[in-house]
Amino acid sequence: MLARVAQMGIKIESTFENEFYLAREVDGTYVPFDHAPVYSAIGLDLSAQVMHDIVKALGEQGIVVEQAINEYGPGQMEISIRHSEGVRAADNQIKFRDTARGVALQHGLLASFAPKPFPEDIGSGSHVHFSLWDAESGRNLLYDPQDPRGLSQVGRHFIAGILEHLPALLALACPSYNSYRRLQPHMWSSAYTAWGFDNREAAVRVVSPFWGREEQTYNLELKSVDNSANPYIALGGLIACGLDGISRQLDPGDPCEHDPAKLSEAERERNHVRRLPTSMAEALDLLEHDQLLMEAMGDLMSRAYLAVRRSEEKAFSEQDTDFEIRNHFYKF
Repeated sequence: MLARVAQMGIKIESTFENEFYLAREVDGTYVPFDHAPVYSAIGLDLSAQVMHDIVKALGEQGIVVEQAINEYGPGQMEISIRHSEGVRAADNQIKFRDTARGVALQHGLLASFAPKPFPEDIGSGSHVHFSLWDAESGRNLLYDPQDPRGLSQVGRHFIAGILEHLPALLALACPSYNSYRRLQPHMWSSAYTAWGFDNREAAVRVVSPFWGREEQTYNLELKSVDNSANPYIALGGLIACGLDGISRQLDPGDPCEHDPAKLSEAERERNHVRRLPTSMAEALDLLEHDQLLMEAMGDLMSRAYLAVRRSEEKAFSEQDTDFEIRNHFYKF
């Protein structure tokens, strides 16, 4: 996919915005590291030492941390790292997850990147932020200063391509059995094929740029991604879908200004807003019938991927919730 992008004279910059839980295992049960209020000073204090050590270890590997906070759920953290070009973004994601887990263990904690490690609490995403740049001029291809909201036609086409294929792309970006507990309405994780400007319930969000640095900071966010995904495959699928939107000059329609779950069925139909798959099996069926993604993956990868994921789906569907949580908690 990066080779196709390069042939078009485009460079892609991207990064993953990681949410994860810090927890302990007590009497065979996982319990959150703390119950501090979200974004609170006490929450920052309680997690200060482990978070400081994670940030330090990442910095020693050349990975720049741009934000480290305590998140919404009990014991939930978020760390955002600086964007990188091409495949390095996926490389950094692998290093990030391994580093966070390893440092947490040194503090007697488990770092779980599972999409929904605690069924009753908020889920953890791995939102992808990305931007397109002209390889020759260095211009941000998503940004148009003449547009009232700054979004270029190229950006609109790219968004439309993602939305066109998103129900199938979920099988690559949110590929685990546990993923579909997270992808629910009103959870800031997206449950519909909607896009919007700073709409945190939309699957694709146009992020507000920094004042005075609009072109340098204009980027898109795909919220329908979690850490059960292989970052190389997830990014490859995202790029394939976006390029399809550019080549076919697809139109994403009007941006969604509100929570798409609160729209009527007629409004969603009028704006081509569809409910995303609600199960792993449904997403895999859609992936298998998505010609673009199947061809992008190639014959061997697509067959192997579907076979392995379908075997996982069968194994988990035959077990109870406790089995699902235990086998996702420490493996992702």
